[in-house]
Amino acid sequence: MIRAVNEISAKILDNFQSLFLLLARLTIAYGFFEPAMNKWNSIEDTAGWFASLGIPFPTLNVYMVASIETAGVVLLALGLLTRVISLPLIGTMVVAIITVHFTNGFSAGDNGFEIPLYYLLFLGIFASFGAGKLSLDHFLSKK
Repeated sequence: MIRAVNEISAKILDNFQSLFLLLARLTIAYGFFEPAMNKWNSIEDTAGWFASLGIPFPTLNVYMVASIETAGVVLLALGLLTRVISLPLIGTMVVAIITVHFTNGFSAGDNGFEIPLYYLLFLGIFASFGAGKLSLDHFLSKK
């Protein structure tokens, strides 16, 4: 009985995998947009903040993180090079958790690591499973 229910539900829900991967990619891409634009619009201020956090070569790191996040917005939205861009984005989330959020605890309301952790987990899903069928990765792999 349990096996039959699992098989039936899998057949139905498998049809939604790519849709939910698309929606998750678009949501995470949107989430990176504003932080990326804020960095580009305030390179010096962000570099000063990075320096106060003890991040080495703060100006270089602002340019690097802003570039990674901007590329992430575009590539995740398109589903292009999804596995590849997920890895440096995971790195930015790890650094954000360690340098900014961890000491505030878990709760997002306290600027804790909850939201960056969710981003990290979604990016891990994209790195592991790819972008799904509703993506340029899938379209180009068929050619």
